[in-house]
Amino acid sequence: MKKLFFSLITISFFTLSSVGQQNYVLQQKKFVIHTSLGDMKGFLYNETPKHRDNFVKLVNSGFYNGSLFHRVIPGFMIQGGDPQSKNAGKGDRVGSGSPGYTIPAEFNPKLTHKQGALAAARLGGPSNPKKESSGSQFYIVEPVRGAHSLDNDYTVFGEITEGLEVVTKIANVQRDQNDRPLTDIKMTIKLIE
Repeated sequence: MKKLFFSLITISFFTLSSVGQQNYVLQQKKFVIHTSLGDMKGFLYNETPKHRDNFVKLVNSGFYNGSLFHRVIPGFMIQGGDPQSKNAGKGDRVGSGSPGYTIPAEFNPKLTHKQGALAAARLGGPSNPKKESSGSQFYIVEPVRGAHSLDNDYTVFGEITEGLEVVTKIANVQRDQNDRPLTDIKMTIKLIE
């Protein structure tokens, strides 16, 4: 009788654990990035709540709509989110714009710069000793091998799950000496169910 009771308790525990894990996945915020080269879909990590909530706030306000992927490096990443890129002329150097604030780093050793990782850009070097993230700029890792030299140096806060081929297309467009695409690649970002 004790064995049966213990077995029922164990089964109940694992069943409840599984249900809890399914709810956790369902609660993740999902998004789509529309571009002229295709769409990328992904989700935001709950383990980085400050970055997640900031991204959701900016997406809901339309902040990113019409901004550019302004820096692309084949075999590395594509970067966007500079509000100044919306009105940039051909060949203008962009990449220093922000909403006027930074976000404290939320490093997590389990969240790495694997292919498709969505991470926050930031100022490097001694001017940013706390490694605080840009309030809006982000990048998406392009290569299959990832970019693990950036792990625990830049906050990874989500990932692309569909449209990795679009990331590669964008990373491989023709670009100028500042890694800006010669043809503008505008984005629109929306949250999805």
